[in-house]
Amino acid sequence: MNQSSQASDADQENKAPQENPQQPPRSRAEWITFGIASLILAIVVGLVGYTWLDEQQQQPPLLSILNTEKIRAANGQFYVPFTVTNSGGETAEAVHILAELRIGGAIVETGDLDVDFLSGGEKIEGVFIFSRDPQQGQLTLRVVSYKLP
Repeated sequence: MNQSSQASDADQENKAPQENPQQPPRSRAEWITFGIASLILAIVVGLVGYTWLDEQQQQPPLLSILNTEKIRAANGQFYVPFTVTNSGGETAEAVHILAELRIGGAIVETGDLDVDFLSGGEKIEGVFIFSRDPQQGQLTLRVVSYKLP
């Protein structure tokens, strides 16, 4: 090799490559795609934040039971209709409802019912059936227990 070719090779090795290559401006389609992706990401982050805050502010289940209609007698049995309402915010699972009939101060009959779940604001209706007339004593309907999901 001659010296001039060696010198030009050395000059090329000493020169740093250009770090300022011209990048073409973004096209309209790229900006639209970027905007849509950013919007979707913002919506997802917002929904996660809303769900987290909403869970912290929800009220626990607040269960109440009411005897909604008159007691009905048929075929020697007495039907006691009732409504259970969850006026709280959270769902209650495994709701246990108890009915006790006291005559003369002693419990003569009981009935119990289990409800799988009761969402916030939901109502269910049911009927307890007794062999003795509940109007002859004191009837107590109450929610005994529930489980949080």
